[in-house]
Amino acid sequence: MLPLFLRPQCFNIRCSSSLVTIVKFHVEQGASARNSVKKFGSVANIEETKEKIDVKPRSVSVRVAYELFQAGRRYLDIRTSDEFNAGHPPAAINIPYHYILKNGGEVMSLKNSNFLEEVSSEFGKEKKIIVGCKSGRRSLMAATDLLAAGFTHVTDVAGGYTAWKEKGLPITE
Repeated sequence: MLPLFLRPQCFNIRCSSSLVTIVKFHVEQGASARNSVKKFGSVANIEETKEKIDVKPRSVSVRVAYELFQAGRRYLDIRTSDEFNAGHPPAAINIPYHYILKNGGEVMSLKNSNFLEEVSSEFGKEKKIIVGCKSGRRSLMAATDLLAAGFTHVTDVAGGYTAWKEKGLPITE
């Protein structure tokens, strides 16, 4: 019986801000193994995996977001509670994506480790939601995380609350 050797190959794929490593294994058998490499198995086909994990949310202007809101989509405001309490779109639900921690003169931003769980509890993965923050940066990250976690109808608000307010759209203070 000829010995078997597993030879791993690693492929790195960028998914949002994370780097995902996919490992494929090939079976090499016997002395002429280098000439007869056979595909034994893999975690996933590299192209299929790239399509599945390269999720990009749809971003819309605040005017379109407002129309979606009027049509029944729910608004998820992912700003901090202080930002939210200073003003927000009407009927918005606040689930912070980051928390701001102040320690003396030092300010740190810490991602909400329960974010996906809290959003799932409030909305469910099938609800149509629009995600907004102050300027659009955090909401894009949050929307990407939500899509990657299996939420199916997530739309990012480009420009965030700042643009919402500048366009004169309804707010609650």
